[in-house]
Amino acid sequence: MKILLTAKGTEWDSKMDPRFGRTEFFFIYDEETEKIETYDNRAIANEAHGAGPKTAQKMSEYNINVLITGNGPGGNAAAVVTQTGTKVFVGAGEMTVKEAYDAYKNGDLKEV
Repeated sequence: MKILLTAKGTEWDSKMDPRFGRTEFFFIYDEETEKIETYDNRAIANEAHGAGPKTAQKMSEYNINVLITGNGPGGNAAAVVTQTGTKVFVGAGEMTVKEAYDAYKNGDLKEV
Protein backbone atom coordinates (compact mmCIF):
# COMPACT_ATOMS: atom_id res chain seq x y z
CA MET A 1 0.00 0.00 0.00
CA LYS A 2 1.31 3.43 -0.98
CA ILE A 3 0.65 6.25 1.43
CA LEU A 4 1.12 9.92 0.57
CA LEU A 5 1.58 12.43 3.37
CA THR A 6 1.54 16.17 2.66
CA ALA A 7 4.75 17.50 4.17
CA LYS A 8 6.96 20.57 4.56
CA GLY A 9 10.10 18.45 4.10
CA THR A 10 11.42 15.10 2.93
CA GLU A 11 12.16 13.28 6.21
CA TRP A 12 10.12 11.34 8.76
CA ASP A 13 10.68 14.16 11.27
CA SER A 14 9.47 16.87 8.84
CA LYS A 15 6.37 18.79 9.81
CA MET A 16 3.16 17.94 8.02
CA ASP A 17 1.81 20.53 5.61
CA PRO A 18 -1.87 20.97 6.52
CA ARG A 19 -2.65 22.02 2.94
CA PHE A 20 -3.25 19.57 0.14
CA GLY A 21 -3.26 21.64 -3.04
CA ARG A 22 -0.30 23.80 -2.14
CA THR A 23 1.62 21.26 -0.09
CA GLU A 24 5.35 21.74 -0.34
CA PHE A 25 6.23 18.05 -0.69
CA PHE A 26 4.70 14.64 -1.22
CA PHE A 27 6.20 12.16 1.23
CA ILE A 28 5.31 8.76 -0.20
CA TYR A 29 5.78 5.61 1.85
CA ASP A 30 5.32 2.17 0.30
CA GLU A 31 4.44 -0.17 3.16
CA GLU A 32 5.23 -3.31 1.16
CA THR A 33 8.76 -2.33 0.13
CA GLU A 34 9.39 0.21 2.93
CA LYS A 35 10.63 2.55 0.22
CA ILE A 36 10.28 6.32 0.61
CA GLU A 37 9.84 8.65 -2.36
CA THR A 38 9.47 12.40 -2.23
CA TYR A 39 8.19 14.88 -4.76
CA ASP A 40 8.89 18.61 -4.61
CA ASN A 41 5.54 20.37 -5.17
CA ARG A 42 6.69 23.90 -4.27
CA ALA A 43 6.32 25.19 -7.84
CA ILE A 44 2.53 24.99 -7.37
CA ALA A 45 2.75 28.02 -5.05
CA ASN A 46 2.99 30.22 -8.15
CA GLU A 47 -0.34 28.99 -9.52
CA ALA A 48 -3.11 31.56 -9.16
CA HIS A 49 -5.92 29.03 -9.57
CA GLY A 50 -6.34 25.27 -9.81
CA ALA A 51 -3.55 24.22 -7.44
CA GLY A 52 -5.69 21.52 -5.83
CA PRO A 53 -6.72 19.70 -8.99
CA LYS A 54 -3.17 19.96 -10.39
CA THR A 55 -1.75 18.48 -7.19
CA ALA A 56 -4.39 15.73 -7.24
CA GLN A 57 -3.50 14.94 -10.86
CA LYS A 58 0.19 14.71 -9.97
CA MET A 59 -0.67 12.50 -6.99
CA SER A 60 -2.58 10.12 -9.27
CA GLU A 61 0.65 9.44 -11.20
CA TYR A 62 2.07 7.75 -8.09
CA ASN A 63 -0.79 5.22 -7.68
CA ILE A 64 -1.51 6.28 -4.10
CA ASN A 65 -3.89 4.22 -1.93
CA VAL A 66 -4.07 6.53 1.11
CA LEU A 67 -3.68 10.31 1.46
CA ILE A 68 -2.87 11.73 4.90
CA THR A 69 -3.11 15.51 5.27
CA GLY A 70 -4.25 18.27 7.56
CA ASN A 71 -7.41 19.77 6.11
CA GLY A 72 -8.08 17.59 3.08
CA PRO A 73 -8.49 18.53 -0.57
CA GLY A 74 -10.97 21.22 -1.60
CA GLY A 75 -14.00 20.56 -3.80
CA ASN A 76 -12.41 20.30 -7.25
CA ALA A 77 -9.34 18.45 -5.97
CA ALA A 78 -11.54 16.11 -3.91
CA ALA A 79 -13.39 15.13 -7.09
CA VAL A 80 -10.10 14.12 -8.74
CA VAL A 81 -8.91 12.27 -5.62
CA THR A 82 -12.23 10.42 -5.35
CA GLN A 83 -11.95 9.23 -8.95
CA THR A 84 -8.63 7.56 -8.14
CA GLY A 85 -10.17 5.56 -5.27
CA THR A 86 -7.68 7.02 -2.79
CA LYS A 87 -8.81 7.02 0.85
CA VAL A 88 -8.34 10.41 2.53
CA PHE A 89 -7.50 10.90 6.21
CA VAL A 90 -7.39 14.36 7.82
CA GLY A 91 -6.40 15.87 11.14
CA ALA A 92 -2.64 15.49 10.85
CA GLY A 93 -1.79 19.16 10.26
CA GLU A 94 0.05 19.75 13.54
CA MET A 95 2.12 16.55 13.49
CA THR A 96 5.39 15.36 12.03
CA VAL A 97 5.22 12.92 9.12
CA LYS A 98 6.09 10.03 11.47
CA GLU A 99 3.47 11.08 14.02
CA ALA A 100 0.85 11.35 11.27
CA TYR A 101 1.71 7.90 9.92
CA ASP A 102 1.53 6.42 13.43
CA ALA A 103 -1.81 8.18 14.06
CA TYR A 104 -3.15 6.69 10.82
CA LYS A 105 -1.98 3.20 11.78
CA ASN A 106 -3.60 3.60 15.23
CA GLY A 107 -6.92 4.75 13.75
CA ASP A 108 -6.62 8.24 15.25
CA LEU A 109 -7.25 10.23 12.04
CA LYS A 110 -10.64 10.99 10.49
CA GLU A 111 -11.46 9.42 7.15
CA VAL A 112 -13.38 11.71 4.78
